[in-house]
Amino acid sequence: MKQAFDIDWQADPAQVVAAVAAHAARIETPCGDGTMVWHRWQGPDDRPPLVLLHGGWGSWTHWIKAIPALAARTTVLAADIPGMGDSADIGRPETIAPVAPVIADGISDLLDDGQRYDIAGFSFGGVASAHVAAGHGSRCRSFTAVGAAGFGPLHYIVQGIQVPDPRLADDEINAIHRTNLKLLMLAHETSIDPMAVHIHRTNIERGRLRSRRISLSTALLDILPDIEASIGGIWGGLDITGGGLVDIEERRALFRAQQPGCQFDIIPDAGHWVMYETVEPFVGTLLRHLEHYDEEIG
Repeated sequence: MKQAFDIDWQADPAQVVAAVAAHAARIETPCGDGTMVWHRWQGPDDRPPLVLLHGGWGSWTHWIKAIPALAARTTVLAADIPGMGDSADIGRPETIAPVAPVIADGISDLLDDGQRYDIAGFSFGGVASAHVAAGHGSRCRSFTAVGAAGFGPLHYIVQGIQVPDPRLADDEINAIHRTNLKLLMLAHETSIDPMAVHIHRTNIERGRLRSRRISLSTALLDILPDIEASIGGIWGGLDITGGGLVDIEERRALFRAQQPGCQFDIIPDAGHWVMYETVEPFVGTLLRHLEHYDEEIG
């Protein structure tokens, strides 16, 4: 898998995050009373840039393993969604309506006038990406839902998630996060490495936007008919939020009811955080989708 830059993934997790961030430009756009934070990894200019939106209680680091390979293909713009990561709050939104325009305006600020782009959104970020794509019309070339939320009753609610008491010792807090990662994010114990725990814990501790209500809504399904861009999906076959292969296949059918034959792949043996747990199959699949749009759309 071609990489735009090399990273020592075995280093201390905080150092890994800092090293990947060091290859990017940190950019800020307006957001509430502060700014929305973006990271831009400059890639080849012959293809539309790729915008990445992370999941609920996350940050750009949800995409960390995939970024070096994606940036070898094109410029990558990874956001911290308002109310998460390093981005400012925009109050306490109960729907995606106040959130998506802030992201869409940020994209417009970062790109040249009229420049087209692709967007991929993970989990809650899939809801946000769908609404951004709909708002930008033909300017958005493609929208890829990655283990996306916003499917209403099709979304499986995971039980047993705990919020660690900050007064606990570090190892006790990390143990709770490991359990939460196994319940929600990753299908296999072996995938829950120190970096996964570090990223998950850091993101949870910085999250303020309560995205669960939006994720459990039909916000993605409702906006799907309004998206002019090509639509597609990538899911882990063991994604607990997907409710199993039958329900993930139903999502594929819903997408193809809007755009027959659209790109939609299920990666076997991967959980919800598919781009972390099976990074090479995920990147290969997303690149194949993007190459399809290069050929079909231009």
